[in-house]
Amino acid sequence: MHRYRSHTCAALRKSDVGSTVRLSGWVHRVRDHGGVLFIDLRDHYGMTQVVADPDSPAFKAAETVRGEWVIRVDGAVKARTDETVNRNMPTGEVELYAREIEVLSAAKELPLPVFGEPDYPEDVRLKYRFLDLRRETLHKNIVRRTEIIAAMRRRMSDIGFTEYTTPILTASSPEGARDFLVPSRIHPGNFYALPQAPQQYKQLLMVAGFDRYFQIAPCFRDEDPRADRLPGEFYQLDLEMSFVEQEDVWDAMEPMIRAIFADFAGGKPVTDKFPRIPYDAAIRKYGSDKPDLRNPIEMQEVTEHFAGSGFKVFANMIASNPKVEIWAIPAKTGGSRAFCDRMNAWAQSQGQPGLGYIFWRKEGEKLEGAGPLAKNIGEERTDAIRTQLGLGDGDACFFVAGEPAKFYKFAGEARTRAGEELNLVDRERYELCWIVDFPFYEWNEEENRVDFAHNPFSMPQGGLTALSSDDLLSIKAFQYDMVCNGFEIASGSIRNQSPELMVKAFENVGLSQADVEERFGGLYRAFQYGAPPHGGMAFGIDRIVMLLVGAKNLREISLFPMNQQAQDLLMGAPSPAEPAQLRELAIRPVPQKKD
Repeated sequence: MHRYRSHTCAALRKSDVGSTVRLSGWVHRVRDHGGVLFIDLRDHYGMTQVVADPDSPAFKAAETVRGEWVIRVDGAVKARTDETVNRNMPTGEVELYAREIEVLSAAKELPLPVFGEPDYPEDVRLKYRFLDLRRETLHKNIVRRTEIIAAMRRRMSDIGFTEYTTPILTASSPEGARDFLVPSRIHPGNFYALPQAPQQYKQLLMVAGFDRYFQIAPCFRDEDPRADRLPGEFYQLDLEMSFVEQEDVWDAMEPMIRAIFADFAGGKPVTDKFPRIPYDAAIRKYGSDKPDLRNPIEMQEVTEHFAGSGFKVFANMIASNPKVEIWAIPAKTGGSRAFCDRMNAWAQSQGQPGLGYIFWRKEGEKLEGAGPLAKNIGEERTDAIRTQLGLGDGDACFFVAGEPAKFYKFAGEARTRAGEELNLVDRERYELCWIVDFPFYEWNEEENRVDFAHNPFSMPQGGLTALSSDDLLSIKAFQYDMVCNGFEIASGSIRNQSPELMVKAFENVGLSQADVEERFGGLYRAFQYGAPPHGGMAFGIDRIVMLLVGAKNLREISLFPMNQQAQDLLMGAPSPAEPAQLRELAIRPVPQKKD
C-alpha cells in the first residue's frame, strides 16, 4: 500500500465496504459522541468520516489529534446505518473505522478558524492565507477559477485561436494608469515597465502574420485600490484577430463567453442574444456605460412636460439654458410617500439638493398624482408623464434636472438605488450586453484639453476625415465593451493600423510625430511595412470568476491577494531593498517629506 494513501478523502463509496484503505489529510473537526470519536478527515478532494471507538488500537492516538493536524489513517470501510447517512457528502454512505492513526504533522493553535468559516478580520486572513485557503468556500472558488480558465483556453482553441506569450519586461505604455517600473542593472538610470496590457505586442503579432492570437495575460497597474480590481495585478483573456470588422469580433466572442457563463452559471439563465447598446443610449437610459440589465428601470427624457410649467425650479432652468434636460426615473411599486422620502434623503446624502418625485394612487375610481411636483405642474402634465412612462396605481417617478453631462452618473446611481430598494433586480440570472460606439475623445477638465476617452490605438469612425474635423468630441470609435450584471467584463476595439491616422490621432491630444515615434516606435515602424486591418479585446478573468462564483470581493477568488493598501501581508511586500542591491541598480531612495 502507498505510504500515505490508497484513496483520496472524496473517493470512498458503498462499493468499497469491506475494503481496507489508507487515507491522509487534515483533521477538519473532532466530535466525541458518548466515548466514540468521530473525525472528519479532509483533503483537496473532499471529506470522509473516520470512527475510532474505545476498542480500536487507534483510539489512543485519536484522542490526541486536534483541528488541522495532518494524519494518516488505516482502517476498514463500513456502511453507515440508514439513519446516519449524510446525503450532503459524496462519501456520506460510508465511514472508515480506524485501526491505525499516524500523526504526520501537528498544528499549533490556529490564528483563525478553518471549520465553519466565520467572519474574521481581513488582515489576519491575508497574513495566514495558507490557512484561509483551507476554508471550503475559498478553496472551491480557487478550483472553480482554474476550471473557468481551462474552459476558456479550450474554447478559444476550438474556434481557431492560438496562445502566444508576450514579454513581461517591456517599455512604458499609455494605458491610463501608472506603470510598475523595474530598474535596469545593466543600463543604470533606465527602467523597464511591467505591462499594463499586452496591447502593442498583440498588434505587432498581427503585423507579423500570426492572425488569431490569445493569451491568459498577467497585467500590472500601479493604481489606487478599487472595489472591482485588485491592487497591483490582474489577469485577462487577451485576444486579437486580423482582417476583421467589429462584427466579426462580436460574432466570434459572444458565443464563446456565453458558453463559459452557461457552463458555470449553476443553472441560472444567461442572455441568449446579447443586445448591442450604443454608448449614448446607455448613458441616457441607464446613466452608466456598464448597466445592470437585471434592473428593469429605464430612464426617459421628460423636459417638454416641465417647460413652461408651474414648477418654476425646472421651468426656469429649461428657459435659461438650452442644454438643460429633465430625466425621469420610473419606479414601479414605489408609490408610497415613505419610499419617496427615503430616496430624497438618500439623494441629499450624496450631496444633491434632493430628488423630485411624483407617485400615483387611486382616489375612488380616479388615478391621481401626488407630491409637490404634481401639484405644481397640474393634472394634465402629471398624467402625460405617467402615460409616457407606462406607470399606474402604486408606482412612482423621480426626476433629475440639469445638463446631462453633469448629472447622468447621479441619475444612474438613483436608478440603481430604486431598483435595489424595491427588489426589482432579478439576482438569479446573468444579463450580458455589448456597449458600442464609444467616444474617441473626451475633454480633460484638469488639463483643459482634449484627451483620449479610451484606447488610443482604436480606429476612429470616419477615419482621417473625422480626425481633421473641428468637432473632435463628436467622433465615435470602433470601440466596444461587454457588460454583465453591472460590471464591465471586457473591452476592445478595431485598431488603427495607419501610421498617418496614428500620428493625427495623437497630434489632436498634443503629441507630435516625433513624440509618437519615440513613445510608440515599435508599433509606428511596424505600420510602415504592411499592417493588416485588425481588432480584438480583453476579458477581465477576475471579474468573470467573481460573478460566476457569486463572490462579493475579488480577494475571494484570488490565491494570494494584497490588501487595500497594496501590501502583501503574507510575504511582507513591499519591503526595503538592501543597500547592496540599490548600489547595483544605481538607485538612491529619496526620503519622503512628512506632512
